[in-house]
Amino acid sequence: MTSKTQSPPPWATTTKEQEKYSKTREPTPSKFFIINFHFKYFIFFLISVTSWFFILFFLLPPTNLKYQPHRSSLPSTKPIKSILVVDHRRERNPSKNNVSYVYIYNLPPEFNLGLVEDCAHLNIYTNMCPHVANRGLGQQLPLSDDGETGSGSGGAWFATHQFIAEMIFHARMENHPHRTWDPARASLFYVPFYGGLHASSKFREMNLTARDELAVRLLDFLQRQPTWRKNNGKDHFMVLGRTAWDFMRSAESGPDFGANSLLNQPRVQSMSVLTVETNPWKKKANSNQYGLPYPSYFHPSTSVQMLTWQTKVRKSNRTHLFSFIGAPRKGLEKAAIRDELIRQCGKSTRCELLQCKNDKNNKCYEPSEIMRVMTRSEFCLQAPGDSFTRRSTFDAVLAGCVPVFFSPHTAYTQYGWFLPDNPEEYSVFIDEEEAMREKRVINVEEELLKIPRERVEKMRKTVIDLIPRLTYKHPNASDDGAGGVGGFKDVVDVAFDALGRHVRSILAGNK
Repeated sequence: MTSKTQSPPPWATTTKEQEKYSKTREPTPSKFFIINFHFKYFIFFLISVTSWFFILFFLLPPTNLKYQPHRSSLPSTKPIKSILVVDHRRERNPSKNNVSYVYIYNLPPEFNLGLVEDCAHLNIYTNMCPHVANRGLGQQLPLSDDGETGSGSGGAWFATHQFIAEMIFHARMENHPHRTWDPARASLFYVPFYGGLHASSKFREMNLTARDELAVRLLDFLQRQPTWRKNNGKDHFMVLGRTAWDFMRSAESGPDFGANSLLNQPRVQSMSVLTVETNPWKKKANSNQYGLPYPSYFHPSTSVQMLTWQTKVRKSNRTHLFSFIGAPRKGLEKAAIRDELIRQCGKSTRCELLQCKNDKNNKCYEPSEIMRVMTRSEFCLQAPGDSFTRRSTFDAVLAGCVPVFFSPHTAYTQYGWFLPDNPEEYSVFIDEEEAMREKRVINVEEELLKIPRERVEKMRKTVIDLIPRLTYKHPNASDDGAGGVGGFKDVVDVAFDALGRHVRSILAGNK
């Protein structure tokens, strides 16, 4: 091999080259100096980055990053708009012991939001598209100048459908402060099935198997989940926006009115079911049904909005002793009491009657008109309608109007989690069955005039104090530091607390 003569290294300069640099000139750095400088700079940079990494990792609190299951978006139909903003912040730590956490099943869309996509066919009697808007709140109402629909309440009023509680409950739970995305942490498991909306779409389905098949698929889905098998569903609950009668079809249930058999399924009977009307004849010790208030029109986001409305109804000028809002009913028993109340109210100068009619002038579906009548009345008559319970009961409470009941099953046997134990604190009871047995007619006006003024004022105060716990807050309500999300406990908060106690008692073997 031939050897190659190596040239001197770059930094080996000759004497002549050194003489090129004058003592008065800034010398040009050598290549060695440049490399050495860059190496030192790199080491300094590496040390700095490493130091910041250790500071960020060990000194700052970790972010709680949890997997959040995909949630189907609302349908794109024009009448439906979502105003729900789901809170993706980390779970908040409860300040009290025995506070439950709830895990919400991410059900396949066919069980909830997928049903809403076909909103025009959710009810055989009406187009539900306007009513499922805003996650079930319905269309937002314009605030009136005279304040009868809540002027100054900041857009808290909506044309809410009476059979839509399951959607509103779902929207509220998605932002609930005790929601967890970790099923291992949960003590309650919420199954957000829109069973009421589905049931109303199948009332005319003659094939019973087809009427029941969605509920059966839901139960098959749940039974495959480890979270269900852990306690055989005893820590699970669902919410139904229709009465229990729409889910209790059986061979012995008599004429077929279009109900399905959801509540008679053995697997459902392991769960807790919240519904706007329960079966009052089923012994409470053996029942898994719990009454849930119908939604009214007021959905405040803050305690300020709630207090503003309560102050308004306290100061309301009540020009009428009593009022009745409703329509006649078919059937001997229902027709008897309704026809009599309509007759008595129509003849009395102390009663305001808003009779519902099947025409374009029907004001019974105008929230502002309903609130106008009720806020001007001392007492609001609550005769049973198609079933025992009425949404009108909760409209009356919202208006600060003392409800007058004619059946104990309209409220007393239904809403134990929400109403005082003593019915006389907030209502008047006139026993229609006793009057029918004795074949006498009760003069409602005379009975109400017998009540001392002091008791009337006390009942009204109790009714107005009940408004928060019988109201569904806006789903976007946030904690304003005044006692819960939105500053007060609403229907969902009260139900959640009661469910937590109930499930703890069941799992402890006390029920």
